[in-house]
Amino acid sequence: MTEAKKKIVIIGGGAGGLELATSLGHKLGRSKKAEIVLVDRNHSHLWKPLLHEVATGSLDDGVDALSYLAHARNHGFTFQIGTLTDINRENKSIKLAEIRDTNGELLVPERDLDYDQLVMALGSTSNDFGTPGVKENCIFLDNPHQAHRFHNEMLNLFLKYSANPDKQGTVNIAIVGGGATGVELSAELHNAVKELHSYGFEGLDSQALNVTLVEAGERILPALPPRISAAAHQELTKIGVRVLTKTMVTSAEKNGLNTKDGEFIEADLMVWAAGIKAPDFMKDIAGLETNRINQLVVEPTLQTTRDPDIYAIGDCASCALPAGGFVPPRAQSAHQMASRCYANILAQRSGQSLKPYVYKDHGSLVSLSRFSTVGSLMGNLTKGSMMIEGRLARLVYVSLYRMHQIALHGYVKTGLMMFVGRINRVLRPRLKLH
Repeated sequence: MTEAKKKIVIIGGGAGGLELATSLGHKLGRSKKAEIVLVDRNHSHLWKPLLHEVATGSLDDGVDALSYLAHARNHGFTFQIGTLTDINRENKSIKLAEIRDTNGELLVPERDLDYDQLVMALGSTSNDFGTPGVKENCIFLDNPHQAHRFHNEMLNLFLKYSANPDKQGTVNIAIVGGGATGVELSAELHNAVKELHSYGFEGLDSQALNVTLVEAGERILPALPPRISAAAHQELTKIGVRVLTKTMVTSAEKNGLNTKDGEFIEADLMVWAAGIKAPDFMKDIAGLETNRINQLVVEPTLQTTRDPDIYAIGDCASCALPAGGFVPPRAQSAHQMASRCYANILAQRSGQSLKPYVYKDHGSLVSLSRFSTVGSLMGNLTKGSMMIEGRLARLVYVSLYRMHQIALHGYVKTGLMMFVGRINRVLRPRLKLH
């Protein structure tokens, strides 16, 4: 196979995978130096940190989602919809599952795709740790489909409450997991209630909503410094969220959660956001080395330990830090990994030496909806770590998404999207009501 015909296949169109496909498309795809193929099971991309906003309706993914096919056409790569089921390292090919419609009719048969270099960027799914009843009774927030389900069930609960003003009680929502997703969703729910009240949901106010955030650890936001965790805890309590730390959920039932301490947390709607793992089918796939949560173990160059032609980036990669521990599953990690993987793929193709990925922690920010934003910035400008909150923190939080957009669209188009977004604030409801 000649250099011009080499094929680079990327599995997963999340933050890292899509940015990598875009960069390789610009560098190699447009000039026909290589064929770049992106594979994802969905038709469109949405930045995963925004899913909690889709769930509450403060973001309309019908407006903000990006079409893979359209983006591929504009950026020098091709897109195939499909779900990976297996990798054949000997033949250097992958197998994609058949695609059927809702009636079970076969649309696309099972198919194979050849590759010269393969990048696994599958992201992660929620980890229920085998807790009884969780899969049957809780909603995960791993993709837009699940976020839509939560949104619909939330609106139904609020509609039912509003239509029965004489009925005593509250709308009880429980969220398991005090990480960024759980904390941000808790705040967004109280914002949603305020907005829905203004749109005519009679009797619906903060008193009608009872949100319980359950964390098994000592504090919420365990990955962040204690002072930031404490600030977020205080803000959530102020807006009416019941925060339970050192509380382990032992099982989930249709109408609530059982804890190790014997308490039953009543809930009409439950979200599980307590941990992550790579998809179950990844465990020891094609003989590649994986860890206990199915992540592919990678060298510092982001190549898998048992195959230099297979890379892994983002949440599905287990990348050790020199000082101990592992690269955390964050959007900034996926962004940085995509950049290093891009450079290393080009280096490998030209016979040059590959460089190790060095994780740079730029800090973390957590948005508490319109109530507050807290977090820390780390880097040369701050000479260590600096805690920020309020308007400045919100500005930096939004800029993280803008950086992702710039990586995909460039400065001009991102600027135009920001302009359109401001217009939509005037034209569209502040909350998605359908």
